[in-house]
Amino acid sequence: MVAVSRPDSEIRALRTQDLDAVAAMEADSYEFPWSRGIFADCLRAGHPCWVLWVRGEIAGYGILSIAAGEAHVLNLCIGRDWRGLGLGRRLLLRLLDVIRWSGADRVFLEVRPSNPVAQKLYASIGFNEIGRRPRYYPARDGREDAIVMELVLKGEE
Repeated sequence: MVAVSRPDSEIRALRTQDLDAVAAMEADSYEFPWSRGIFADCLRAGHPCWVLWVRGEIAGYGILSIAAGEAHVLNLCIGRDWRGLGLGRRLLLRLLDVIRWSGADRVFLEVRPSNPVAQKLYASIGFNEIGRRPRYYPARDGREDAIVMELVLKGEE
């Protein structure tokens, strides 16, 4: 028998009925999570919001903001039980497809310096560090800087 490194998965638009599960995953994943209300506000604002389903349950989600030829990855999360299977890469690549389809040519995101796994994923896809936002994130001992990363899509083949 061959081990499957990544389970079959489906990516679809986030729905109102997904908000409780997404908020619970967020709370389980981060010390300073977004609230259910923030996710609901993103839906109401028309932000592209996506969920990754694996075996009938939400395994992750991604929230984008796209305007004026630029996109911002606002939130990307894979649930604790689904990490290490390549699902974060799969979801991020699909989000980048959505961004390309919108016509945006640049993508930005912030990542915590204390999250080397996410930094490595973003760099492996082509994101480059372009700066820092001092004291951007809440942290146990005050505030943590954000690493600002950019991916340029314009001119891609």
